[in-house]
Amino acid sequence: MDSGQLTAVLIVAIIMIASVIRARYGYGRFGRRRDRGIGAEEHAENQRLREEVKDLKERIKVIERITVEKENSLSKEIEALRDR
Repeated sequence: MDSGQLTAVLIVAIIMIASVIRARYGYGRFGRRRDRGIGAEEHAENQRLREEVKDLKERIKVIERITVEKENSLSKEIEALRDR
């Protein structure tokens, strides 16, 4: 075998080994398979955590709004005191 054939054989061997390893550990062409190993209990837990994150994001929005309103009212009060 010349060097070109040897290179082709090595590339094919590396790809085959990588494919076997990816298949063994559950990685498909586009990353880790989502449906593998997730039971109903884990799915319910994921759903609960998603809802909790959604609620926390809403709370953060409210806190940010309150903070901005207080900041605006405080700056208005400072300006009113300066105008005296």
